[in-house]
Amino acid sequence: MRNFLFGVWKVITFPFRLVFNIIAFPFRKIRQFNQFLNTEPEEHPLTEVFADLITSSDTRQMLWEQVEALRTHLLRAVISLVIMVCVSFLFTNKVIEFLAIPVGGLDNLKAIEVTETIGVFMRVALMCGIALAIPYIAFEFWWFAAPGLRPRERKMGLAGIPMAAILFLSGAAFTFFLMLPAALPFLESFMGVKTELRPESYFSFVIGLMFWIGVSFEFPLIIYVLSAIGIIKPQILAQQWRLAIVVIAIVAAMVTPTIDPVNQGLVMAPMILLYFISIGLSYIAYAGRKRNNLEEQTHADEAETGQS
Repeated sequence: MRNFLFGVWKVITFPFRLVFNIIAFPFRKIRQFNQFLNTEPEEHPLTEVFADLITSSDTRQMLWEQVEALRTHLLRAVISLVIMVCVSFLFTNKVIEFLAIPVGGLDNLKAIEVTETIGVFMRVALMCGIALAIPYIAFEFWWFAAPGLRPRERKMGLAGIPMAAILFLSGAAFTFFLMLPAALPFLESFMGVKTELRPESYFSFVIGLMFWIGVSFEFPLIIYVLSAIGIIKPQILAQQWRLAIVVIAIVAAMVTPTIDPVNQGLVMAPMILLYFISIGLSYIAYAGRKRNNLEEQTHADEAETGQS
């Protein structure tokens, strides 16, 4: 009889429990995520890990589990990229028309191969898909690395995900609105020979340039993260600024589609500015790391004093 009444009670209360669980689900996930952000990781010195790989089967098993986890994160990142590329099919034509504005529109481009326009469409769709998927791909890499990071490093990495997308789009916008209008007239009239623009060559040139300049705009964020982790020190960046300018000049010469100093200067100027911004961000990140380490050491000393 008791079981029968209990079963009736479960049937009667099922809709209410279902509604409650649906409402409580996001709050539970937020609480779990907050606990995850503030959980201290286990300390495993790198030398001990390499030594345990030889002697401990558990450590080797843990390593293979991490490799499997990385494969899972990479698979989800690739799936997100495929989905975003499929989504970009809906507006790729609009993007192609927009990218053709610097040359006066699509009417000024002449295709000489039957499949040329299809290749252009797929290339632009891939670029749009990458731009849309960057935040989630960055989140997957953060998710993989987060268990081994300290709470402060986890939060900084999570905050850096939208910044990565903003910096990439800023680099692409800089290329399209500032660099291309200065470079295209020079390229089209070089040596007095009028250039017959093809969709394949034009869009490959524009997309490649926007992609690599967008990647270069990620440099300050990378420096900030590496400084926060402790891999790079700001003093070294500040001392080697002359060498950095030479390297930037070489990279700008490789990326810039023209050989004239004006367009190379357009590429060099923001990269040099980004480098000095990176130095300032590195000082901020390194100071925060030192302060955090000092606080942890103080708490550890207080704990030892209390125990003794």
